[in-house]
Amino acid sequence: MLLRLFKGTTPGVIFLIIITLLAVWFATFLKHPIDSVFHYITEPMPLYGLLKNIVGDNHFLGVIFSLSLVSLIAFLLVNFNSNGLFINERTFIPALIYILLSGLFPEYQVLNPVIPASLFLILAIIRIMDGYRIPGIAYNFFDAGIMISTGSLFYANLIWFGLLLIIGIAILRTGNFREIALSILGLLTPYLFTFGFFYVIGKDLAGFLSLMKDNLFSRSEGYPFSSLTVVVLIFTGLTILVSLAYLLRVMNSKKIKSRKTFSLLIWTFIISMVIYFALPSVSVEIVWLTAIPVSYFLSHYFIFDKTRMVPGILFSVLFVLILIIQIRSLK
Repeated sequence: MLLRLFKGTTPGVIFLIIITLLAVWFATFLKHPIDSVFHYITEPMPLYGLLKNIVGDNHFLGVIFSLSLVSLIAFLLVNFNSNGLFINERTFIPALIYILLSGLFPEYQVLNPVIPASLFLILAIIRIMDGYRIPGIAYNFFDAGIMISTGSLFYANLIWFGLLLIIGIAILRTGNFREIALSILGLLTPYLFTFGFFYVIGKDLAGFLSLMKDNLFSRSEGYPFSSLTVVVLIFTGLTILVSLAYLLRVMNSKKIKSRKTFSLLIWTFIISMVIYFALPSVSVEIVWLTAIPVSYFLSHYFIFDKTRMVPGILFSVLFVLILIIQIRSLK
């Protein structure tokens, strides 16, 4: 089946993933950007506003930049597992799954703030897990806090993932108060620098606070779900639930660090789902963040489930459905 082509770590698999990446993103180069009233577009956070000013109205340059970031995130997903082997096997499949999930909503395959925010999220998760069994005070949580907070200056709702710092301390450490304080300080540091910079240049600080409030709590534009998109989302959701059920069933058989890594990833998934359903400012752009833990859940299931035919069929159907979405988006 199709899944067999992507198993292994040979150069041929890398080539197939690159071909898949180009296939999933090909339609984006042929489309023009659509007008949007999303708050993160009309009222961008500071770093995303700076990025927009640099790219300007050059749609091609924006897509190239976004595609480059997706490629980097895919690489980090593979590297994170290769260093920790929490999936118990070296594999490129997490990168492939992330690339496929990036094609669920073609309208977002343009320059948008969630993609750089996703880069900072995976870097923060990696940094949190680096705190495992570090003697003394682990400053990793301070670093991770800075990463999440910096990412929120692109996409404000990333700040809610600051909860991962406290969760990470609870999972990995003994609940040292100084580490909790360092985590909070890490979250505050980029904003303290931003406020200081705005004060020096005479920018309206009240306006910045209002901007943050709008990005965090104002109602976002609803996404017009097509019948095809609904079908694909239902199928993808059921596949994710199957992969999670399988992971939870075998979790206790894994090594301690692997269990803790998957626990942190499960919490990442839970936070993304909660803010999607709870906050009016969050729309389907959250898929870029949700896809990070989901890439590992699905990869683990596709590789290890003993009923090999079922994972192969689910993977093939998902692969084909994503390509169909891309083809339909050209119309």
